[in-house]
Amino acid sequence: MAISFGGLGNGVDFGQVVTELAKVQRLPIDALTAKKKDLQTKLTDYGTLGNKLLALQSAANALRLSSSFDRTTTTVSDDTVLTAQAGAGAATGSYSIQVSQLAKANQITNKAAKAVAGTTSAIVSGGTGTFTFRVGSGSNQTVTLADGATLDDLRFAINDLGAGVTASVINTGTTASPAYRLTLTATASGAANTVSVLTDTTSLDFTNTSGTGGSDTLQAGQNAIVVIGDPSETTISIERESNVISDAIPDVTLTLKSKTVTTPTPEPVTVNITTDPNSVKTNIKALATAYNDVVKFVNERTTYDITTKTGGIFFNEATAKSVLSQLRTAISGEVPELSTYKTLGAVGFKTERDGTITIDDAKLDTALASNYSATKALFITQTTSSGVADRMVKAVDFLDSVDTGSFTIRKNSITSQISRLTAEIGRKEDLAAQYEERLRIQFASLDGLLQKLQGQSTALQALQ
Repeated sequence: MAISFGGLGNGVDFGQVVTELAKVQRLPIDALTAKKKDLQTKLTDYGTLGNKLLALQSAANALRLSSSFDRTTTTVSDDTVLTAQAGAGAATGSYSIQVSQLAKANQITNKAAKAVAGTTSAIVSGGTGTFTFRVGSGSNQTVTLADGATLDDLRFAINDLGAGVTASVINTGTTASPAYRLTLTATASGAANTVSVLTDTTSLDFTNTSGTGGSDTLQAGQNAIVVIGDPSETTISIERESNVISDAIPDVTLTLKSKTVTTPTPEPVTVNITTDPNSVKTNIKALATAYNDVVKFVNERTTYDITTKTGGIFFNEATAKSVLSQLRTAISGEVPELSTYKTLGAVGFKTERDGTITIDDAKLDTALASNYSATKALFITQTTSSGVADRMVKAVDFLDSVDTGSFTIRKNSITSQISRLTAEIGRKEDLAAQYEERLRIQFASLDGLLQKLQGQSTALQALQ
């Protein structure tokens, strides 16, 4: 209910008095609201910090396993003959390779004498037609055609089977006098994937029932053959059905493109597989960047302004300081099982005054070039101890543990505080509203009484 005040002749405004008294009553609410806002900001920043910790853990994960360092790169002396792609487990080495033969897919067609004038010309008449074929030692595939079926009908039916053969048509005649023949091409290359037509009651007569039919081989199926080794030394000949060979050199995929030139003498292609320190270095620097991102974020929020005498949102936050302490221990401590490089400082890492780290590129390059295995050992999991990257992953897991992680516990605590403050603010808001309502009623009564007395005083003065 809205209550208004008429005001006194002396100029006192009771409405303003009530407003000011209500403001005083709300001071505790304002304090709680400000505290809630600070906690919400703190919770948001802890959420951001959590994301940065996960990014750091991801960067560490890229360095914690032995396979993380088993990175290789390949070079090929003539990529018009073949290309090579090394996988994570490829061993370093150099190979001389000759391509003696490329793999090809078998392709056959019906005899020219049985060509038809159009793709919509009927090839079945006087009943149903049957066309049965097989690829290599596979199962028989049969297409049944209705009376009046066309060359296109057969082509589409074969392709719909998806049985290892692609059917197409070729006009071997002229535009004025076309002569269409059906071609069957094995989808897989190799000598074993020969296309055989077993039954053909169409007019194409692949099985030569008429004596004037049969098939022509447009391309014989053959295997790829590569020769590994120096031609002047002992060589190894390898034969595969495909031009993509992934099982000759472990974890290396060879893609054959053309035969090796053999005149006047064979010209082998040299495939070199070497370690790829650049990709490893990129991952190491990414770890440093992610670590610095966490340190800078916390540092910016733990400052103290001596002028305003106020601290950052993480000032006096033991959890935030614990995060930095745990990470600093993980990245700077010795790896006790090692002898060559025991700390990151040995490969170019340096801790600055603000807690961030910098990397001496030249020193890291030297370590990777001169002692790759020792650098690798510094980061990865050891037999009885953890490398730096593994320690970093475990440190984040420890902080983020659902049940016992200090980082998780602190975020849950802040969330609970915000919930309690929200409830307390709501309760005090109700009390403040009730208090203001009572004041308005009381001052309205006082205002009415004073107006009545003022009227009586005026009437008495008029009688004098």
